Order: sequence, then structure tokens, then C-alpha cells
Amino acid sequence: MTREHTCRNQLGFTLIEMMVAVAIFVIICGAIFGLLGFTQKRYQTETQVLGAFQEARLGLDQIVRDVNDAGYPPLNHFTTAPAANLYANGPIAPSPAACLIGTAGGGTCTTPSDFDVIFEGDVDGTGVKWTRYQLQGTTLLRGVVNKVAGGDPVAATNAAGVMLPYVQNVMNNAPAAQIAQFQAIYPNMFPIGPVPIFQYSCDISAGTALCQNAGANNSPANVRDVEVTLIVMTPQRDAETKQLRLVELNGRGHRINPNK
Repeated sequence: MTREHTCRNQLGFTLIEMMVAVAIFVIICGAIFGLLGFTQKRYQTETQVLGAFQEARLGLDQIVRDVNDAGYPPLNHFTTAPAANLYANGPIAPSPAACLIGTAGGGTCTTPSDFDVIFEGDVDGTGVKWTRYQLQGTTLLRGVVNKVAGGDPVAATNAAGVMLPYVQNVMNNAPAAQIAQFQAIYPNMFPIGPVPIFQYSCDISAGTALCQNAGANNSPANVRDVEVTLIVMTPQRDAETKQLRLVELNGRGHRINPNK
């Protein structure tokens, strides 16, 4: 009696029980691997977004610092006028020399413009320099050269090896077809079309106003504030949704130095 009862207790699982166990195991494994795949895709996407954000943030911070330092030292900083390359004529080196700013069009300046600007000032204590930011395609370039008395800031910064890639995948002035794709996903980023990287506010009798339509006060010498907008795209599409991913950063530089 005892031996027979013991043998019965040692019987294994039935085939049905094994099939149920295997099915449960497969379902659990599928859920785990599905979650793992989703997590990996999300990590890949967020890593790209973070990388684009950090690159744009570093670029934006430097532009703001250059705006803050622009126009220094002014001519009235000296009791005796020094050589022309040792003081700043104004916050921005214009081209042509006498021009009016028209943010989002309407001005007579080649630079400063919506996507091209040359700041003038002593940014590191070693003398007045021309610091240029220029969008070419989807790459924001940056170049720094020493100011040359009577020189052309555009020609000087256009010299070989001066303008170098600074921020990649900048979409502010992307082709119209691509902007239309962006508008479908991010309607608030591109309300009407290309978005200026640089928008200028000029000194007027009652404070400051946006430099538009080549108004009488819109000389580059009167620029007080520069609003900066960078819209940067990640190198690859969202790993999960396959959509384009953009990040937008905004900053404002405020020139504290007086006019010459």
C-alpha cells in the first residue's frame, strides 16, 4: 500500500500542463522582449534629442555672450582716440557700411540679416574682433578674426579657414517642402515659413523697438537686443514613430555698452 502510494506521488506533469506552462513562458518572454525593444528605441531617440539640445544650447549661449560683449570698447571709452582697430564702431559690423536693418525682410543690409551677423567687440581682452555667425544650408558657421582698420568684415570672415561648422542640422531656413513637413508635426514652430535666427531690437527715443522695414532708427549701430532662435533636428528620425524630431531654443542677448 505504501509503495504503490509513493509511486503515484512521483508521477510527472501531464502533456497539457507542460503546454500550458510553455505558453505562459512564451507570453511572458514576449512581453519582456517587447518592453525591452520599446525601451531601447525610446533611449535611442531621447539620446539623440538630448545631444541636439546640448549642441544647440552651447551654440546659443555663446551667441548671447557675444551680443552682451558687442560694441566694447566704444570710442568714448578713451580720452585720446586710439587706432581704429582698437575700439568698436558699434555692436555690429554692417555690410554695406551704411545700411538699415529689416528683420524678416525689408532692410538694406546684407549683414546683419535674419541668418547672418557680424558682432564687433573685444570679447577676450586681446583686442577688437569680428565674430560672425552665418547659416549655410543647415549648418550654422562661426568665425572670429581681428578687426582691420578700414577693412571689410565680410571679406575678412570669408577668408579660407575662418568660418567653421558650429551647430549642425539647423532647420530655421530649410527648403519649403521640408518646412511643410515640419508644420504638420510642429505647427507652432513654423507659423508662416522660415524662422529668423536673429531678430534685432534698436534704440529709439522711447526705449527699444524691433528693427523692421528699414526704419530711421534701424542702423546696426543702434542695435540693443538680439533675439536668437535655433531650431535643430536630430540626425535620425524617431526610432518609434519614424517622425522627424526637432528642438527649439530661444535666447536674448542684451548689449550693455554705450554707443560710440
